[in-house]
Amino acid sequence: MVEGRIRKVSGPLVIADGMGEANLFDVVRVGEDRLIGEIIEMHGDRASIQVYEETAGLGRGDRVVSTGAPLSVELGPGLARSIYDGIQRPLEVLRAKYGPCIIKGVDEYALDRAKQWYFEPAVAYGDEVKGGDVLGYVQETAVLRHKILLPPDKSGTVAAIRAGQFTVDEPMGKLRRADGTVEDLCLMQKWPVRRARPIAEKLAPTEPLISGQRVIDALFPLAKGGTACVPGPFGSGKTVVQHQLAKWSDVDLVVYIGCGERGNEMTDVLHEFPELTDPRTGKSLMDRTVLIANTSDMPVAAREASIYTGITIAEYYRDMGYSVAVIADSTSRWAEALREMSGRLEEMPGEEGYPAYLTSRLAQFYERAGKVTCIGGDRRVGTLSAIGAVSPQGGDISEPVTQATLRIVKVFWGLDSSLAYARHFPAINWLTSYSLYRDRLSDWFSANIAKDWNEKTGEVLRVLQTESELQEIVKLVGVDALSAEDRMTLETARSLREDFLHQNAFEQTDSYTQMDKMYALMELIFSFDKKARAAIARGADITAISELPVRERIGRAKAVAYAEYAAEYAAIDAAINFEIAALDTEE
Repeated sequence: MVEGRIRKVSGPLVIADGMGEANLFDVVRVGEDRLIGEIIEMHGDRASIQVYEETAGLGRGDRVVSTGAPLSVELGPGLARSIYDGIQRPLEVLRAKYGPCIIKGVDEYALDRAKQWYFEPAVAYGDEVKGGDVLGYVQETAVLRHKILLPPDKSGTVAAIRAGQFTVDEPMGKLRRADGTVEDLCLMQKWPVRRARPIAEKLAPTEPLISGQRVIDALFPLAKGGTACVPGPFGSGKTVVQHQLAKWSDVDLVVYIGCGERGNEMTDVLHEFPELTDPRTGKSLMDRTVLIANTSDMPVAAREASIYTGITIAEYYRDMGYSVAVIADSTSRWAEALREMSGRLEEMPGEEGYPAYLTSRLAQFYERAGKVTCIGGDRRVGTLSAIGAVSPQGGDISEPVTQATLRIVKVFWGLDSSLAYARHFPAINWLTSYSLYRDRLSDWFSANIAKDWNEKTGEVLRVLQTESELQEIVKLVGVDALSAEDRMTLETARSLREDFLHQNAFEQTDSYTQMDKMYALMELIFSFDKKARAAIARGADITAISELPVRERIGRAKAVAYAEYAAEYAAIDAAINFEIAALDTEE
């Protein structure tokens, strides 16, 4: 045990002398209240410590004691459905014991030590095992079968294993190491948050992460194992997009990190998720969710740790061969925590006061995502997708955090406040957003959804781009100066914007759209466009076409229940044929 004394206190930064025997990134206990901190810099025997709790009341000469271990998370059954703070303290347990406010210095086990889990072995006595091998299974929630893995840094022979009810720290087996020593095997393991868990091989992502959001899945898809950022100014709907992704993404587990988020927004998540039903399983969404709640009123240093806590938990489930999504809201507030600590350390500031290592820290986070072959004998494949919101000040995406993020991620969902103020959600601007996975995922869409999926979605983008160009002409000379063909393009683009891209998160049938229904809706809009253009070529009036009653049915088509959409869309298409044919009769 290394013990030092406080020399200086500067907000969340504490300088302590006498820490020469401690290691960088060791967890320490500070002062009489034993506040939790972490060594982030060493100069001789002087350590700079970021404290994850309020430092008011600390003084020069107070004790600092190193635990000799890095900041780590507990990994095992019981993570799903849990709500943690940035350093994996269970908030529900703390509230039950200490009330609604966190008392300084309190610490509770992240995993319940009293709850028993039924363990079903997958190995037998005498089996050779190495890091990453599956020792057995625990049914963690109704939808999640938890694989108990041998820690990556261990190997040997199974000296004992048994089925039954066990707590997470109760031995359910024994491992004989190569040197003859025998150690206990438990359902739980620990892992340092700042070290990526090892993998066998990184693979190219080939399958999309289906979110049920039409503007994302159709135009700017994200691959499972990919990275994306959602930048946008205040009020543009970043949190709305993040919540929709957390709710509906077709992954086995979601880790939602509220990093510096407003307390009321985290409250919405905590109240809403248990009541929502997962469209894939029919069970509660919380059965496959881990929440990290680090609100804006919590100590700033804990924001920096929350990102690593969340992605380490995600890597653990990825190592089981599952698809996992990490949603960080927002990395800007995490970067602000870096900037504050850097300033207190008196480091040379970079652009806008952010530390010079901002880009490398962001890269360390996003590079832990990917599609990988996990270590272990069965060569299972897992994916970890990382999605980060960015909150540029004043909506200026040229600021350092957004630009550093864009150099790393491959999907950019650019939010537009003008769309949000017009009540168009998701407020993703189709003219500025992009996805570098479109070509890579084209084979999957062609094989699983429709052969001409890529042509259809490409046509959507082309029409919307053409509309933007035509709107410039309309502003100068008015819509009447356009040809009938160009006016039809404007009508089709309006239908794509309002009837396809616009989605109502509060409407049950519209909040999530299945891929086949999404394709059918695109086909319906383009069917009207094609038949209307043919009628125009035969002399039909564009104004009469735009006022056809079937247009209203197309506008309501997205709200049709999934079980009924095929019949209803066929009826709408028949109505298109009938009403346009009637125009020819009038002519």
